[in-house]
Amino acid sequence: MVRRVAWTIVGMCLMAGSALAQVADPVRYPVRPIRIVVPLAPGGPSDLLARIVGHKMSEAWSQQVVVDNRAGANGIVGCEIVAKSPPDGHTLVMGTTGTHGINASLYPKLPYDTVNDFAPIARVGVSNYVLVAHPSLPVRTVKELVKLAQSRPGEMTWSSGGSVSQLAAELFRRSAGIDVVIVPYKGNALAVAATLSGEVSLIFGGIAQSAPLIKAGKLRAIAVSGLRRSTVMADVPTVAESGVPGFEAGSWYGLLAPAATPKAIVDRLNREVVRIVQLPDVRERLTAEAFDIPLDTPEQFAAYIKADVVKWAKVVKVSGVKAN
Repeated sequence: MVRRVAWTIVGMCLMAGSALAQVADPVRYPVRPIRIVVPLAPGGPSDLLARIVGHKMSEAWSQQVVVDNRAGANGIVGCEIVAKSPPDGHTLVMGTTGTHGINASLYPKLPYDTVNDFAPIARVGVSNYVLVAHPSLPVRTVKELVKLAQSRPGEMTWSSGGSVSQLAAELFRRSAGIDVVIVPYKGNALAVAATLSGEVSLIFGGIAQSAPLIKAGKLRAIAVSGLRRSTVMADVPTVAESGVPGFEAGSWYGLLAPAATPKAIVDRLNREVVRIVQLPDVRERLTAEAFDIPLDTPEQFAAYIKADVVKWAKVVKVSGVKAN
């Protein structure tokens, strides 16, 4: 009887070891459906990108990829689920600037460590802003804007429709050394409407959403917030090249796995994401939505997140922005 129990235990250990080896083998991975947790509400950019990548991944690997929307607490609920999931590559999260760049400063008691509890895979897309002004504001360049703001300290108004856009405006104010009044609205639609009506003068708007308004003459494009010009409006300069060196602000979206996920699996996922975002139909879709495509390695993405946490921590501290 003792011998039978002993052999049973040995057999169970061998089976467990075999399963772990199979999971860790990038040739056999994935061995069951993959879940991509989207920590924000359906219909947004993170949801869109997760579904695009998940669909292509499922086609390539003949394995189901499920997109699981788990919104709550500004992304914290969904991120916690993934941080505490088995590190086998079958549960991922579509992280964002908000969840993995800003929340660490807004919420000092997160139920996970933003950097150490995740294994970055790759950014899928980056959505930058375009700084636009109401046509009544007599500026056409960043330099003219800064000069006017300096001559009228505390008079110029700037709308924001969320924590990322608000902090982007705070970063511009801090970087350019100007005194403008940032007016927060409950949602991007209200912030844009306030700028269109002339209630406020400026906003960092989404490039895809702002392009038709700019073309119609309802808003005036001043500069884009990325380090490189946008393919959607290549004639509009960046803030950085317009007199505020090093300025960069926007929203990135990327896949992360739980920490301790085998490097072989992280690398395989990275190669697959990089392949997918370069497919002609995917690239066309992302470009139409004004996404830049970074093509990160896991190491580059990890370094980017660490730098992002530090950058936004400084802005949050100086601005005094609080969690909603």
